[in-house]
Amino acid sequence: MESVTQTINIMLVDDHALVRNGIKSLLEDEDNLKVVAEASSGQEAMERLAENVPDLLIIDIKMPAMTGIQLVEKLVQQGINSRFLMLSMHDSEEYVLQSVDAGAHGYLLKDASREEFLKAVQTVCTDGVYYSGDISQYLINRFRSKPAQQTNPILSTPTNNESNVSLTKREMQILKLAATGMTNQEIADDLGKSKRTIEAHRFNLMKKLEVKNLMELINKGRSLGILPTA
Repeated sequence: MESVTQTINIMLVDDHALVRNGIKSLLEDEDNLKVVAEASSGQEAMERLAENVPDLLIIDIKMPAMTGIQLVEKLVQQGINSRFLMLSMHDSEEYVLQSVDAGAHGYLLKDASREEFLKAVQTVCTDGVYYSGDISQYLINRFRSKPAQQTNPILSTPTNNESNVSLTKREMQILKLAATGMTNQEIADDLGKSKRTIEAHRFNLMKKLEVKNLMELINKGRSLGILPTA
């Protein structure tokens, strides 16, 4: 049977029409990417989402009235089931960490190449995360400097009913593979993903479970019943 590539519907949120037009032209050269809506502000984006919820929102960080980070926070609170890719001219650590905390799935610099831009879009839309250039180092530094919390959040998994923390199916899969002793590269090869994507998932896992290294991550997974006890 011939495989069918699913179309990814995208909303562009940027207060500059010229930027939106350039991104739209780049994206629609790809067969499976379609820009279905545009917004020049956070408020307009929220109004458009009342009509149609796309698979991905590409959001400029610096916009008047409501920043892209504030927009993502509101959409996450409302339970909007889309992926969020932040777009910025700035590789500021503060912007990156605020974006991650708000619920963004990626952070891409506006000077990224066409190839990196498309890679970021495809990665984020397949339940991955993507951070441009050296930005992932900010996340590594955060986890190295932050002490592990003693309190254990209840984890949302297919077998638990209530939770404060939610893991995606991909994160669950990577956690279980990491617990077997597989390296990031081995997991990437097994899942057909890039090593960088696996590393980003691991960073997100450590952030969500409030741990600072792989051993603590595995122990937390065991204590929450995700992984079998040793």
